[in-house]
Amino acid sequence: MSYCSVIEYMTPERKALHKSYHDARYGFPIHDDNELFGRLIMEINQAGLSWETILKKEQGFRDAYDNFNLHKVAAYTEADRERLMADPGIIRNRLKINAAIGNAGTILGLQKEYGSFEKWLEHHHPKSKAEWVKLFKKTFTFTGGEIVGEFLMSIGFLPGAHSENCAVYKKVLKTKPMWARNA
Repeated sequence: MSYCSVIEYMTPERKALHKSYHDARYGFPIHDDNELFGRLIMEINQAGLSWETILKKEQGFRDAYDNFNLHKVAAYTEADRERLMADPGIIRNRLKINAAIGNAGTILGLQKEYGSFEKWLEHHHPKSKAEWVKLFKKTFTFTGGEIVGEFLMSIGFLPGAHSENCAVYKKVLKTKPMWARNA
């Protein structure tokens, strides 16, 4: 079985951590807005760090951010911000924490207008990476080019999550709606 070269050349310890994400989540569509929000939080927190660091802290993020519940996170208070700043299970960066809380509120607004965060994404599909980045920068906080590109690739809205000879590539294609098969 062939995998993306990044996985094939990892040490056994690193491969164990990355393979589960690579094989079952990376590039696959996410239909739950809380999980989409969680992936956005993880991508924002990855900025300046390795994805491996984020994968190791994923459960910490879930615990700290109420399992990525949009309504709960959008209602966080200053006490919650301080709790997050003191939590060693996550990345303790005030800008990233504030972005998560603010972006939760933004997504709730998108849900009111479009029905869901996923439907907002679908409404704007297809776009080039540059067009997506411009839209995200206008809509969200702490969403630069790499964050937006990786977020959209990780949920199947931009191509490139897997090489065509990767065993997971065809599995990802089968999970996408027909309109998104070229993305």
